[in-house]
Amino acid sequence: MNFHESESYLFSLGNEVSAMKLGLENIRKLLTALGTPQSNFLKVQVAGTNGKGSVCAFLDAICSAADIIAGVFTSPHLISITERIRINSIDISEGDFAKYASAIRETAERLHTEGVLEYIPTFFEQVTAIALVAFAEAKVELAILETGLGGRLDATTAANAEIAAITRIDYDHQEYLGETIIEIAAEKAAIIHTESAVVIGEQIPEAMHVIVDRLKSLDIDPSSADQVRTTYGSGWLKFTTKDTDYQIDKLGIEGIHQVENAKVAILLAEKLQDHFPIKSQNIINGLENARHAGRLEFSDQYLLDGAHNVGGAKALRSYLDEFVKQPITLVFGAMKEKNVTEIATILFPAADKIVFTRPENSRALTAEQLAGLVPEGFDLDRVFLTSSVREAIETAELNTSKGSVILVTGSLYLVGEAKQILRSQI
Repeated sequence: MNFHESESYLFSLGNEVSAMKLGLENIRKLLTALGTPQSNFLKVQVAGTNGKGSVCAFLDAICSAADIIAGVFTSPHLISITERIRINSIDISEGDFAKYASAIRETAERLHTEGVLEYIPTFFEQVTAIALVAFAEAKVELAILETGLGGRLDATTAANAEIAAITRIDYDHQEYLGETIIEIAAEKAAIIHTESAVVIGEQIPEAMHVIVDRLKSLDIDPSSADQVRTTYGSGWLKFTTKDTDYQIDKLGIEGIHQVENAKVAILLAEKLQDHFPIKSQNIINGLENARHAGRLEFSDQYLLDGAHNVGGAKALRSYLDEFVKQPITLVFGAMKEKNVTEIATILFPAADKIVFTRPENSRALTAEQLAGLVPEGFDLDRVFLTSSVREAIETAELNTSKGSVILVTGSLYLVGEAKQILRSQI
Protein backbone atom coordinates (compact mmCIF):
# COMPACT_ATOMS: atom_id res chain seq x y z
CA MET A 1 0.00 0.00 0.00
CA ASN A 2 1.12 3.56 -0.63
CA PHE A 3 0.38 6.22 1.99
CA HIS A 4 -3.09 7.14 0.72
CA GLU A 5 -4.05 3.49 0.40
CA SER A 6 -2.84 2.73 3.93
CA GLU A 7 -4.71 5.73 5.29
CA SER A 8 -7.91 4.70 3.45
CA TYR A 9 -7.57 1.15 4.72
CA LEU A 10 -7.18 2.24 8.33
CA PHE A 11 -10.13 4.61 8.13
CA SER A 12 -12.22 1.81 6.57
CA LEU A 13 -11.88 -0.07 9.86
CA GLY A 14 -14.30 2.43 11.42
CA ASN A 15 -14.20 5.42 13.72
CA GLU A 16 -11.44 5.02 16.29
CA VAL A 17 -13.89 5.54 19.17
CA SER A 18 -17.25 4.18 18.04
CA ALA A 19 -15.73 1.13 16.29
CA MET A 20 -13.12 0.34 18.93
CA LYS A 21 -12.98 -2.94 20.82
CA LEU A 22 -11.52 -2.44 24.27
CA GLY A 23 -9.25 -5.30 25.29
CA LEU A 24 -5.62 -6.38 25.22
CA GLU A 25 -5.69 -9.96 23.90
CA ASN A 26 -5.80 -9.03 20.20
CA ILE A 27 -3.10 -6.34 20.35
CA ARG A 28 -0.83 -8.53 22.48
CA LYS A 29 -1.06 -11.39 19.97
CA LEU A 30 -0.41 -8.98 17.11
CA LEU A 31 2.65 -7.50 18.82
CA THR A 32 3.99 -10.98 19.58
CA ALA A 33 3.70 -11.91 15.90
CA LEU A 34 5.53 -8.68 15.03
CA GLY A 35 8.47 -9.66 17.26
CA THR A 36 7.45 -7.72 20.42
CA PRO A 37 8.81 -4.39 19.15
CA GLN A 38 7.90 -2.73 22.47
CA SER A 39 10.64 -4.70 24.23
CA ASN A 40 13.37 -2.74 22.43
CA PHE A 41 13.12 0.51 24.38
CA LEU A 42 12.09 2.11 27.67
CA LYS A 43 8.49 3.31 27.79
CA VAL A 44 6.49 6.01 29.54
CA GLN A 45 2.69 5.69 29.38
CA VAL A 46 0.52 8.73 30.18
CA ALA A 47 -3.14 8.30 31.11
CA GLY A 48 -5.71 10.75 32.47
CA THR A 49 -8.62 12.87 31.25
CA ASN A 50 -6.96 16.19 30.46
CA GLY A 51 -3.35 17.11 29.87
CA LYS A 52 -2.03 13.83 28.46
CA GLY A 53 -0.95 15.34 25.17
CA SER A 54 0.63 18.35 26.84
CA VAL A 55 2.63 16.14 29.21
CA CYS A 56 3.87 14.16 26.20
CA ALA A 57 4.81 17.41 24.42
CA PHE A 58 6.72 18.75 27.45
CA LEU A 59 8.53 15.45 27.98
CA ASP A 60 9.39 15.14 24.29
CA ALA A 61 10.89 18.64 24.33
CA ILE A 62 12.94 17.75 27.43
CA CYS A 63 14.22 14.60 25.71
CA SER A 64 15.13 16.62 22.63
CA ALA A 65 17.09 19.06 24.78
CA ALA A 66 18.91 16.11 26.38
CA ASP A 67 19.70 14.45 23.01
CA ILE A 68 17.62 11.38 23.85
CA ILE A 69 16.25 9.55 20.80
CA ALA A 70 12.56 9.55 21.68
CA GLY A 71 9.45 8.34 19.92
CA VAL A 72 6.05 9.85 20.77
CA PHE A 73 2.66 8.29 20.06
CA THR A 74 -0.37 10.54 20.55
CA SER A 75 -3.99 10.79 19.39
CA PRO A 76 -6.02 12.05 17.70
CA HIS A 77 -4.28 13.81 14.84
CA LEU A 78 -5.33 17.24 13.58
CA ILE A 79 -4.49 17.14 9.87
CA SER A 80 -2.42 14.08 8.95
CA ILE A 81 -2.38 10.65 10.57
CA THR A 82 1.43 10.88 10.49
CA GLU A 83 1.23 13.44 13.35
CA ARG A 84 0.45 10.57 15.73
CA ILE A 85 3.95 9.10 15.43
CA ARG A 86 6.95 11.34 16.03
CA ILE A 87 10.60 10.34 16.17
CA ASN A 88 13.16 12.91 17.32
CA SER A 89 10.32 15.46 17.34
CA ILE A 90 9.59 14.90 13.62
CA ASP A 91 6.40 13.32 12.25
CA ILE A 92 6.91 9.93 10.62
CA SER A 93 7.20 10.20 6.84
CA GLU A 94 4.28 9.11 4.67
CA GLY A 95 6.53 6.49 3.06
CA ASP A 96 7.56 4.92 6.36
CA PHE A 97 3.99 5.05 7.66
CA ALA A 98 2.77 3.20 4.57
CA LYS A 99 5.57 0.61 4.84
CA TYR A 100 4.76 -0.26 8.44
CA ALA A 101 1.00 -0.08 7.90
CA SER A 102 1.29 -2.57 5.02
CA ALA A 103 3.34 -5.03 7.07
CA ILE A 104 0.98 -4.82 10.03
CA ARG A 105 -2.12 -5.22 7.88
CA GLU A 106 -0.62 -8.33 6.26
CA THR A 107 0.26 -9.82 9.65
CA ALA A 108 -3.12 -8.94 11.16
CA GLU A 109 -5.11 -10.43 8.29
CA ARG A 110 -2.99 -13.58 8.28
CA LEU A 111 -3.46 -14.08 12.03
CA HIS A 112 -7.20 -13.54 11.65
CA THR A 113 -7.40 -16.06 8.78
CA GLU A 114 -5.47 -18.60 10.88
CA GLY A 115 -7.88 -18.07 13.78
CA VAL A 116 -5.22 -16.62 16.07
CA LEU A 117 -7.05 -13.29 16.23
CA GLU A 118 -10.75 -13.15 16.99
CA TYR A 119 -11.23 -10.07 14.80
CA ILE A 120 -9.22 -7.85 12.45
CA PRO A 121 -7.41 -5.40 14.75
CA THR A 122 -9.13 -2.03 14.99
CA PHE A 123 -7.90 1.32 13.69
CA PHE A 124 -6.35 2.25 17.02
CA GLU A 125 -4.79 -1.18 17.59
CA GLN A 126 -3.13 -1.14 14.18
CA VAL A 127 -1.89 2.45 14.50
CA THR A 128 -0.48 1.59 17.95
CA ALA A 129 1.35 -1.36 16.40
CA ILE A 130 2.63 0.86 13.57
CA ALA A 131 4.06 3.27 16.14
CA LEU A 132 5.80 0.58 18.18
CA VAL A 133 7.31 -1.08 15.11
CA ALA A 134 8.44 2.29 13.77
CA PHE A 135 10.09 3.09 17.11
CA ALA A 136 11.89 -0.24 17.17
CA GLU A 137 13.11 0.20 13.59
CA ALA A 138 14.34 3.73 14.38
CA LYS A 139 16.14 2.39 17.48
CA VAL A 140 14.56 4.93 19.79
CA GLU A 141 15.80 4.91 23.36
CA LEU A 142 12.49 5.96 24.86
CA ALA A 143 8.84 5.76 23.77
CA ILE A 144 6.31 8.22 25.18
CA LEU A 145 2.82 6.74 24.79
CA GLU A 146 -0.38 8.72 25.24
CA THR A 147 -3.23 6.45 26.30
CA GLY A 148 -6.08 6.59 23.81
CA LEU A 149 -9.09 5.94 26.05
CA GLY A 150 -9.17 4.86 29.68
CA GLY A 151 -6.15 2.71 30.36
CA ARG A 152 -6.99 -0.78 31.59
CA LEU A 153 -8.01 -2.05 28.14
CA ASP A 154 -6.37 0.55 25.90
CA ALA A 155 -4.03 -0.78 23.20
CA THR A 156 -1.09 1.28 24.49
CA THR A 157 -1.24 -0.62 27.78
CA ALA A 158 -0.13 -3.76 25.94
CA ALA A 159 3.33 -2.15 25.67
CA ASN A 160 3.71 -2.69 29.45
CA ALA A 161 5.42 0.64 30.10
CA GLU A 162 8.00 0.79 32.86
CA ILE A 163 6.94 4.30 33.91
CA ALA A 164 3.30 5.34 34.37
CA ALA A 165 1.89 8.84 34.73
CA ILE A 166 -1.68 9.82 35.61
CA THR A 167 -2.80 13.36 34.77
CA ARG A 168 -5.89 15.00 36.23
CA ILE A 169 -8.95 12.72 36.05
CA ASP A 170 -12.38 14.13 35.23
CA TYR A 171 -15.61 13.07 33.54
CA ASP A 172 -15.25 11.97 29.91
CA HIS A 173 -16.22 8.92 27.83
CA GLN A 174 -18.55 7.75 30.60
CA GLU A 175 -20.26 5.34 28.17
CA TYR A 176 -17.02 3.32 28.10
CA LEU A 177 -15.33 4.07 31.43
CA GLY A 178 -18.19 4.35 33.92
CA GLU A 179 -20.49 7.03 35.26
CA THR A 180 -18.54 7.97 38.39
CA ILE A 181 -15.10 9.44 39.00
CA ILE A 182 -14.29 6.31 41.04
CA GLU A 183 -15.02 4.05 38.04
CA ILE A 184 -13.17 6.30 35.59
CA ALA A 185 -10.14 6.60 37.89
CA ALA A 186 -9.99 2.81 38.31
CA GLU A 187 -9.81 2.36 34.53
CA LYS A 188 -6.96 4.87 34.22
CA ALA A 189 -5.04 3.74 37.31
CA ALA A 190 -4.96 0.22 35.86
CA ILE A 191 -1.96 1.17 33.67
CA ILE A 192 0.11 0.93 36.87
CA HIS A 193 1.58 -2.55 37.38
CA THR A 194 3.82 -4.18 39.96
CA GLU A 195 7.13 -2.91 38.60
CA SER A 196 5.90 0.58 37.66
CA ALA A 197 7.65 3.79 38.53
CA VAL A 198 4.72 6.17 39.04
CA VAL A 199 4.01 9.89 38.69
CA ILE A 200 0.62 11.22 39.80
CA GLY A 201 -0.72 14.61 38.73
CA GLU A 202 -3.03 16.77 40.82
CA GLN A 203 -6.33 14.97 41.52
CA ILE A 204 -9.62 15.51 43.27
CA PRO A 205 -9.82 13.38 46.46
CA GLU A 206 -12.10 10.70 44.96
CA ALA A 207 -9.68 9.99 42.13
CA MET A 208 -6.63 10.13 44.37
CA HIS A 209 -8.12 7.54 46.74
CA VAL A 210 -8.59 5.14 43.85
CA ILE A 211 -5.01 5.66 42.62
CA VAL A 212 -3.58 5.23 46.10
CA ASP A 213 -5.59 2.02 46.56
CA ARG A 214 -4.16 0.75 43.27
CA LEU A 215 -0.63 1.51 44.45
CA LYS A 216 -1.19 -0.23 47.77
CA SER A 217 -2.66 -3.30 46.06
CA LEU A 218 0.60 -3.61 44.11
CA ASP A 219 2.77 -3.01 47.19
CA ILE A 220 3.95 0.33 45.80
CA ASP A 221 4.47 2.91 48.52
CA PRO A 222 2.08 5.85 47.79
CA SER A 223 4.54 8.21 49.48
CA SER A 224 6.97 7.48 46.63
CA ALA A 225 4.85 9.72 44.40
CA ASP A 226 6.85 12.96 44.60
CA GLN A 227 5.36 16.44 44.54
CA VAL A 228 6.31 19.72 42.89
CA ARG A 229 5.89 23.17 44.43
CA THR A 230 5.51 26.29 42.30
CA THR A 231 6.34 29.92 43.00
CA TYR A 232 5.77 32.90 40.75
CA GLY A 233 7.37 36.26 40.21
CA SER A 234 7.25 39.02 37.63
CA GLY A 235 8.19 37.30 34.38
CA TRP A 236 9.33 34.04 35.94
CA LEU A 237 8.01 30.74 37.27
CA LYS A 238 9.87 28.30 39.51
CA PHE A 239 9.20 24.60 40.02
CA THR A 240 10.72 22.99 43.11
CA THR A 241 11.07 19.23 43.59
CA LYS A 242 12.70 17.49 46.54
CA ASP A 243 16.11 17.81 44.86
CA THR A 244 16.07 20.68 42.36
CA ASP A 245 14.73 24.13 41.46
CA TYR A 246 13.76 24.83 37.84
CA GLN A 247 13.24 28.53 37.12
CA ILE A 248 11.88 29.46 33.71
CA ASP A 249 10.70 32.61 31.97
CA LYS A 250 7.53 31.11 30.47
CA LEU A 251 6.10 27.71 29.60
CA GLY A 252 6.16 26.94 25.90
CA ILE A 253 2.47 25.92 25.96
CA GLU A 254 -0.05 28.61 26.88
CA GLY A 255 -2.47 28.47 29.82
CA ILE A 256 -2.15 28.47 33.59
CA HIS A 257 -3.50 24.90 33.62
CA GLN A 258 -0.30 23.86 31.85
CA VAL A 259 1.54 24.34 35.13
CA GLU A 260 -0.05 21.07 36.31
CA ASN A 261 1.09 19.27 33.17
CA ALA A 262 4.59 20.72 33.44
CA LYS A 263 4.84 19.34 36.98
CA VAL A 264 4.05 15.84 35.72
CA ALA A 265 6.63 16.19 32.94
CA ILE A 266 9.28 17.37 35.43
CA LEU A 267 8.70 14.36 37.69
CA LEU A 268 8.82 12.03 34.69
CA ALA A 269 12.10 13.60 33.58
CA GLU A 270 13.53 13.09 37.05
CA LYS A 271 12.46 9.42 36.92
CA LEU A 272 14.22 9.16 33.58
CA GLN A 273 17.44 10.48 35.12
CA ASP A 274 17.90 6.92 36.40
CA HIS A 275 18.29 5.89 32.74
CA PHE A 276 19.56 8.95 30.84
CA PRO A 277 21.90 11.90 31.58
CA ILE A 278 19.14 14.53 31.77
CA LYS A 279 20.45 17.78 33.25
CA SER A 280 18.41 20.46 35.00
CA GLN A 281 19.00 22.83 32.09
CA ASN A 282 17.57 20.23 29.69
CA ILE A 283 14.36 20.22 31.72
CA ILE A 284 14.23 24.02 31.78
CA ASN A 285 14.82 24.24 28.02
CA GLY A 286 12.18 21.62 27.33
CA LEU A 287 9.54 23.37 29.41
CA GLU A 288 10.22 26.66 27.64
CA ASN A 289 10.39 25.26 24.11
CA ALA A 290 7.54 22.73 24.10
CA ARG A 291 4.72 23.20 21.60
CA HIS A 292 1.35 21.47 21.36
CA ALA A 293 -0.71 22.13 18.25
CA GLY A 294 -4.41 22.84 18.69
CA ARG A 295 -4.16 23.81 22.36
CA LEU A 296 -4.43 27.57 22.91
CA GLU A 297 -2.77 27.98 19.54
CA PHE A 298 -2.92 31.42 17.95
CA SER A 299 -2.92 31.89 14.17
CA ASP A 300 -3.41 35.56 13.27
CA GLN A 301 -7.00 36.38 14.27
CA TYR A 302 -7.75 32.78 15.24
CA LEU A 303 -7.42 31.00 18.58
CA LEU A 304 -7.61 27.21 18.26
CA ASP A 305 -8.23 25.02 21.29
CA GLY A 306 -9.52 21.46 21.41
CA ALA A 307 -11.59 21.87 24.59
CA HIS A 308 -13.68 18.72 24.11
CA ASN A 309 -14.77 18.02 27.69
CA VAL A 310 -15.83 19.93 30.78
CA GLY A 311 -12.32 20.11 32.26
CA GLY A 312 -10.92 21.44 29.00
CA ALA A 313 -13.74 23.97 28.71
CA LYS A 314 -13.08 25.27 32.23
CA ALA A 315 -9.38 25.69 31.47
CA LEU A 316 -10.15 27.52 28.23
CA ARG A 317 -12.70 29.82 29.91
CA SER A 318 -10.20 30.67 32.63
CA TYR A 319 -7.67 31.64 29.94
CA LEU A 320 -10.24 33.73 28.04
CA ASP A 321 -11.30 35.60 31.18
CA GLU A 322 -7.71 36.45 32.06
CA PHE A 323 -6.07 37.13 28.72
CA VAL A 324 -8.61 37.74 25.93
CA LYS A 325 -10.21 41.18 26.15
CA GLN A 326 -11.39 41.46 22.53
CA PRO A 327 -14.87 40.39 21.38
CA ILE A 328 -14.99 36.66 20.61
CA THR A 329 -16.68 34.93 17.69
CA LEU A 330 -17.05 31.31 18.75
CA VAL A 331 -16.90 28.61 16.07
CA PHE A 332 -18.20 25.53 17.86
CA GLY A 333 -18.67 21.86 17.02
CA ALA A 334 -18.82 18.80 19.28
CA MET A 335 -19.23 15.03 19.38
CA LYS A 336 -22.50 13.36 20.43
CA GLU A 337 -21.17 11.58 23.51
CA LYS A 338 -19.73 14.71 25.13
CA ASN A 339 -21.37 16.69 27.93
CA VAL A 340 -22.14 19.48 25.49
CA THR A 341 -24.74 21.11 27.72
CA GLU A 342 -22.22 21.84 30.48
CA ILE A 343 -19.49 22.80 27.99
CA ALA A 344 -21.95 25.27 26.46
CA THR A 345 -22.77 26.72 29.87
CA ILE A 346 -19.08 27.37 30.44
CA LEU A 347 -18.04 28.74 27.02
CA PHE A 348 -21.03 30.29 25.29
CA PRO A 349 -21.45 33.26 27.68
CA ALA A 350 -17.92 34.39 26.76
CA ALA A 351 -18.89 34.79 23.09
CA ASP A 352 -20.11 37.87 21.25
CA LYS A 353 -21.22 35.74 18.30
CA ILE A 354 -21.58 31.96 17.88
CA VAL A 355 -21.14 29.95 14.68
CA PHE A 356 -22.27 26.34 14.97
CA THR A 357 -20.92 23.70 12.62
CA ARG A 358 -20.46 19.98 12.10
CA PRO A 359 -16.99 18.47 11.59
CA GLU A 360 -16.64 15.60 9.12
CA ASN A 361 -17.00 12.89 11.74
CA SER A 362 -19.77 10.33 12.15
CA ARG A 363 -20.01 11.17 15.86
CA ALA A 364 -20.49 14.92 15.38
CA LEU A 365 -23.64 16.79 16.33
CA THR A 366 -25.31 18.95 13.69
CA ALA A 367 -25.42 22.74 13.93
CA GLU A 368 -29.18 22.51 14.46
CA GLN A 369 -28.72 20.19 17.44
CA LEU A 370 -26.16 22.54 18.98
CA ALA A 371 -28.34 25.61 18.46
CA GLY A 372 -30.68 24.43 21.19
CA LEU A 373 -27.94 25.13 23.74
CA VAL A 374 -27.77 28.89 23.16
CA PRO A 375 -28.13 30.70 26.52
CA GLU A 376 -31.49 32.27 27.26
CA GLY A 377 -31.47 35.94 26.32
CA PHE A 378 -28.63 35.59 23.79
CA ASP A 379 -29.44 37.65 20.67
CA LEU A 380 -30.27 35.05 18.01
CA ASP A 381 -29.18 37.50 15.30
CA ARG A 382 -25.65 36.76 16.56
CA VAL A 383 -26.06 32.98 16.10
CA PHE A 384 -25.20 31.32 12.77
CA LEU A 385 -25.78 27.73 11.66
CA THR A 386 -23.46 26.18 9.09
CA SER A 387 -23.22 22.73 7.54
CA SER A 388 -19.45 22.48 7.17
CA VAL A 389 -16.30 23.77 8.84
CA ARG A 390 -15.33 25.68 5.69
CA GLU A 391 -18.69 27.45 5.71
CA ALA A 392 -18.25 28.16 9.42
CA ILE A 393 -14.84 29.77 8.82
CA GLU A 394 -16.25 31.91 6.01
CA THR A 395 -19.25 32.92 8.13
CA ALA A 396 -17.05 33.81 11.10
CA GLU A 397 -14.72 35.95 8.99
CA LEU A 398 -17.64 37.72 7.32
CA ASN A 399 -19.28 38.59 10.65
CA THR A 400 -16.23 39.34 12.80
CA SER A 401 -14.75 42.81 12.96
CA LYS A 402 -11.04 43.47 12.74
CA GLY A 403 -9.39 43.16 16.15
CA SER A 404 -11.81 40.52 17.39
CA VAL A 405 -10.84 36.91 18.06
CA ILE A 406 -12.29 33.90 16.23
CA LEU A 407 -12.18 31.02 18.70
CA VAL A 408 -12.47 27.52 17.21
CA THR A 409 -13.21 24.93 19.88
CA GLY A 410 -15.37 22.07 21.14
CA SER A 411 -13.61 19.22 19.33
CA LEU A 412 -10.09 18.39 18.21
CA TYR A 413 -11.60 17.10 14.97
CA LEU A 414 -13.05 20.58 14.39
CA VAL A 415 -9.71 22.20 15.21
CA GLY A 416 -7.94 19.88 12.78
CA GLU A 417 -10.30 20.71 9.92
CA ALA A 418 -10.03 24.42 10.67
CA LYS A 419 -6.22 24.27 10.68
CA GLN A 420 -6.24 22.56 7.29
CA ILE A 421 -8.59 25.17 5.83
CA LEU A 422 -6.61 28.08 7.25
CA ARG A 423 -3.37 26.55 5.97
CA SER A 424 -4.84 26.32 2.45
CA GLN A 425 -5.70 30.03 2.56
CA ILE A 426 -2.11 31.11 3.11
